[in-house]
Amino acid sequence: MAQSVKLADEVMALVRREAELHSRSVAGQITHWLKIGRAIEQSGTYDHARITAALEGRLDTTQLREEEETAWLDAFTEKMGQPSEAEEAFYAGRRALGRGVGLDAGGNLIHAADDAAA
Repeated sequence: MAQSVKLADEVMALVRREAELHSRSVAGQITHWLKIGRAIEQSGTYDHARITAALEGRLDTTQLREEEETAWLDAFTEKMGQPSEAEEAFYAGRRALGRGVGLDAGGNLIHAADDAAA
């Protein structure tokens, strides 16, 4: 059963920022942080700040410990599978001009000319 929780505005701003960075919903980000907090308390070897730094390009991934690298790879793979609004707008503009490529409903690569013929 879902529960409502009141959080301060500054906390929600952090949640929204991290949710976007990691391609999660707000609820998903809060749940993720709860799980991380628990994991950190239980293991003592996992540093989420280092994973976030690697996702932001501030830390070379070769400097991550094995547990951190696994978490980074999961987050990176998820993030790369989600185009940003800017990417969507860029490619929509190219398609409108008859340029570039995209994916059809089946995930197959198509060119703008192929799309116009359909």
